[in-house]
Amino acid sequence: MTRKVQPNSEMVQGTLDMLILRTLVLGPAHGHTIAHVIEHTSDNVLEVEQGSLYPALHRLEDRGWLASYWGLSENNRKAKFYKLTAAGRKQLLAEASRWRQMVEAIGRVMGETLN
Repeated sequence: MTRKVQPNSEMVQGTLDMLILRTLVLGPAHGHTIAHVIEHTSDNVLEVEQGSLYPALHRLEDRGWLASYWGLSENNRKAKFYKLTAAGRKQLLAEASRWRQMVEAIGRVMGETLN
């Protein structure tokens, strides 16, 4: 009998920013699509709440890591699209490197080895 892992919507602080930046490497997207891609790519283990997503998008835009523009969604509705800036790409590389270091360090503490 297989047990389904219960999704936990609590993400490590700062992880959502990195996941948003990573999602936008694929191209511009509006908030609903960003959340869907993160959830789908994580096999629905990660749940992105709108109450976390939109403040994160605004924060990333304020920092210059995202730019936004208005366009039409796939439903032909007006939507704000976000795209990665050059500074955002640089930040993603830094955050991904830090994330790998954290995963390796936690793995060592837990007695697990990677690779």
